[in-house]
Amino acid sequence: MKSVIEKSPVKPSRRLSVAPMMDWSDRHCRLFHRYISRHTWLYTEMVTTGAILHGDIARHLDFNLEEHPVALQLGGSEPADLALAAKRGQEWGYDEINLNCGCPSERVQKGAFGACLMAEPTLVADCVKAMRDVVDIDVTVKHRIGINDVDSYPFVRDFVGQIADAGCKTFVVHARNAILKGLSPKENREVPPLKYEYAYQLKKDFPALEIIINGGIKTLEEIDLHLQKVDGVMLGREAYHNPYIMSSFDARYYGDDTAVKSREEVVKAMLPYIAHQLQKYGDNGKGLKLNSITRHMLGLTFGLVGARAFRQTLSDTKKLASGNPELLWEAMLKVQAANAT
Repeated sequence: MKSVIEKSPVKPSRRLSVAPMMDWSDRHCRLFHRYISRHTWLYTEMVTTGAILHGDIARHLDFNLEEHPVALQLGGSEPADLALAAKRGQEWGYDEINLNCGCPSERVQKGAFGACLMAEPTLVADCVKAMRDVVDIDVTVKHRIGINDVDSYPFVRDFVGQIADAGCKTFVVHARNAILKGLSPKENREVPPLKYEYAYQLKKDFPALEIIINGGIKTLEEIDLHLQKVDGVMLGREAYHNPYIMSSFDARYYGDDTAVKSREEVVKAMLPYIAHQLQKYGDNGKGLKLNSITRHMLGLTFGLVGARAFRQTLSDTKKLASGNPELLWEAMLKVQAANAT
């Protein structure tokens, strides 16, 4: 087993964070985000207990030291398995263990975890307690406000209350219902109406708890409004499609006046990392492709003149096949050229 990784000495608050997103928030994406913001909390994709206990643990848990603070999101419903997986996560160096009680996909439901766990708060409480008994880092829960047609506030209030009694102090509230049948995961992020007022009320009813709001948040102005009501904001798809929005987070929300990296500086910071990863895991190793990393960077120039040329360059299959990281800089030069005219 891998030895314990040195954790960040002082962890910032979870005032801002980036959501765990399947197939998106892998370690390459998280490092890219870290080069934009020094303090924003980052979360892994959901990792099932089975993958950790019976799979290639290094493949599922390895991350870059620069990612701190970084949380491991677990998917599972067996307290003993979750406890062992959480212990492995702490040994691997993660700063937090987060339990997924919000994913609505049928694949996750077949494993009896994700959003369907909201119907079993006693089991969730047992899971949280089992994990807290074996780790020293925070154990948190990410959940919806209801499932299917159960959308009354008392449902989520009672869920949070019971889990809090098991020792959980931090709840990430995706302020939509999860529809377990009939909607795709994508539709579940868009169709059920947002009810931010439920998260606000949770903070009023449980003032000692850390309540973080998630769902449909896209602008700094929206973040500012939410932070008047709750403790933190978790961005999802916006952080992926428009990642440079995070460039203002450190100064605006953490009081850090360190100079912000320009987009060009972010690209330059990623180049040696990409070269190293391709050398280590590329065609002569585990088959890592250039696109596996650059795909996370397509939104870096969102809103700029030349953004389309940037995306087109990084989507050129022939150029990507060359495996040359300098393709990123070629794409950035096209943005610079477009803005110089």
